[in-house]
Amino acid sequence: MRSEQDMMNIIVDFAVHDDRIRLVTLEGSRTNKNIPPDRFQDYDISYFVADMDSFKENDQWLTLFGSRVMMQKPEDMELFPSDLGNWFSYLMLFDDGNKLDLTLIPLNEADDYFTNSDGLVEVLLDKDNRVKNDVIADDRHYWIKKPTAREFDDCCNEFWMVSTYVVKGLARKEILFAIDHLNEIARPNLLRMMAWQIGSEHGYTFSVGKNYKFINRYLPNEDWETLLSTYSENGYPEMRRSLLTCYELFRKYSRAVAERLGYTYPKYDEAVTTYTENIFNSLK
Repeated sequence: MRSEQDMMNIIVDFAVHDDRIRLVTLEGSRTNKNIPPDRFQDYDISYFVADMDSFKENDQWLTLFGSRVMMQKPEDMELFPSDLGNWFSYLMLFDDGNKLDLTLIPLNEADDYFTNSDGLVEVLLDKDNRVKNDVIADDRHYWIKKPTAREFDDCCNEFWMVSTYVVKGLARKEILFAIDHLNEIARPNLLRMMAWQIGSEHGYTFSVGKNYKFINRYLPNEDWETLLSTYSENGYPEMRRSLLTCYELFRKYSRAVAERLGYTYPKYDEAVTTYTENIFNSLK
């Protein structure tokens, strides 16, 4: 596997010797000092170019970056339309295990890029001294944010309302419908609430990571194991247990957040839990 230095040399040297590329940035986890580096991190690179069309004419120029196992061009797909506007990206997995996500950005959109950046940006090359201010990467955009009273109530409302859809799906023997609503809506709001509780206890100056991947660092081991148990979904009994366990966790963490922040605890859970128990009992 090529080293980080090898990859960065290839990426920057290519830009140095191509007059169409005027500015190069690195984004993502490789700029984040709070993320331990590992060999699976992507190289998230943006080239700001003066002539987009000349790059898009063919893919031959990409061979310089290595032998590819797979490439995806999201802006050239029909089934999964992209929302990058004038930008054009190449997601490349190489046979040595490295992955490069390379985005071409029109040079005249550089100001918008920095204005709308999530903060995880480093400037690798600036041929024309376009970037006048120091760019220091930080992840504060992703820090846990203290919820307002309304946001807290909205989260509770969404969790308990969507939970009834899970119940309905199980009652109808539509397990995929139930799984989707638990995985896509209900549990993410449980994780949101757990993160809020962590923030209320430890402060709002850090992130628990994309997809809450570091949340286990801040949870009691018992609660972490309980959370993992809710991912057992390979049958109707397992789904019922997972849903009810989510109820228990959400109730525990939302009450803790309400108490710490002085918010009114909405008792949606009482009626929804009774509704759920009645439906499940009727199915026996």
